[in-house]
Amino acid sequence: MTVSIPEPPRAPREADRPPRRALVAGSVGNFIEWYEFGIYGCFATVIAANFFTPEGGGDLEGLVKTYASFALAFFFRPIGAAVFGRLGDRIGRRPTLICVVLLMTAATTLIGLLPTYDTVGAAAPWLLTLLRVLQGLSAGGEFGGAVSIMTEFAPAGRRGLYGAWQSFTVALGLLGGAGVAALLATVLSEQALNDWGWRLPFLLTLPMGLGALWLRLRLEETPAFRGAEDRTGGGAAPEPPPRAGEVARAIVLGAGRIMGWAAAGYTFLVVMPSYLQSTLGASFREALIATVVANLGFAASIIPAGLLSDRIGRRPVMLSGAALVAVAAIPLLDLLQDTDRSNLVKGVAVFAAGAAVGLMAGPGPAMLAEMFPTRVRYTGLGLAYSLSNAVFSGCAGLIITETIKRTGEVDIPGYYTTVTCAVSLVALLTLRGDDHRGPLREGHMARTPRPDEPQEAGR
Repeated sequence: MTVSIPEPPRAPREADRPPRRALVAGSVGNFIEWYEFGIYGCFATVIAANFFTPEGGGDLEGLVKTYASFALAFFFRPIGAAVFGRLGDRIGRRPTLICVVLLMTAATTLIGLLPTYDTVGAAAPWLLTLLRVLQGLSAGGEFGGAVSIMTEFAPAGRRGLYGAWQSFTVALGLLGGAGVAALLATVLSEQALNDWGWRLPFLLTLPMGLGALWLRLRLEETPAFRGAEDRTGGGAAPEPPPRAGEVARAIVLGAGRIMGWAAAGYTFLVVMPSYLQSTLGASFREALIATVVANLGFAASIIPAGLLSDRIGRRPVMLSGAALVAVAAIPLLDLLQDTDRSNLVKGVAVFAAGAAVGLMAGPGPAMLAEMFPTRVRYTGLGLAYSLSNAVFSGCAGLIITETIKRTGEVDIPGYYTTVTCAVSLVALLTLRGDDHRGPLREGHMARTPRPDEPQEAGR
């Protein structure tokens, strides 16, 4: 099918540039998405006061409503993954990702311009929620396209590394959001931050989005998609598409494999600021510093984990990350609550927690890409990721905050991440040890080994 956005001409010496260009174009859009989610998490208490807490409402009540809006946007991500994924598998990865970054940039910039509850009353939270829905739709289309172009352009034996850049830019986006929030909290008074300072990080998305658009306009279509188009347009009979039931089972299995990554990532890297403030009594600045340290640990382990998974396989690396989080989550929270422990010890602990999540996030994108053939890859891996994030990331803040409110149990985040990572461990045991070796699938689904079948070890 012909698309209306022409590809840029290639100069003779550009043969080696497409993989690098794909990394940059995919990473920049992904950075913007997660930068926005990071600042929303960091400013959750400020947003609650401005949009969700009318006079007389409690702080915790406003925070719950803020996270409800946060969760609602996540539940639109699977819809975005299905809509944009279908487009990406039919008309191409490139034009679809151009549409996605335009939608994300517009919605995020408009959040920075919204009137607050004091100005327009009850319309304020509804307007914010509408923009969050648009962000959810675009975010649902971002992951599948970004991972598709990164892994489909990746040289042989380097899909784990290339896919890890998707997760690495998640870390950079969250760090960027937390860093901007920390900077504003330092240079602005609390009153200025609450009145207008919180708008600045959202408005910064506009120039970043324009830069991402320029990069994606220069991007070429992936060789895997062009090859599938050539085979469809040739004289040979096209291979029948995978059965819908096979694709659906793979989506559910993929969501289960990354459940722990989704839940632990958002609990430790996004929800932590408001948890530390509302539950443990930390200051806004202390909570942001702890979040930055956790995100530094996350960022530090992602690329090495992706590289390692190219050598020994996705399975052992991701299993290690899920097991570490499951075992250490509750002791970590006990440590943070211990007033006798030094800030240095607590800093090392949250850094290590972020690094454990990175062991799942590094190989995760390549693992999902290897589960689906070219004709359904954008849709399949996007839905697996979006469904898992909708349930276990988007609801993390709401579940944790509401449960603490009702029970008074401050270890709820630890229980939440322990259970989800335990389920992921079971799902990851079905992962084949040799999927990282061969080329990406063109027309057949990944085969899930039987429980009694021995796993082939990675090299």
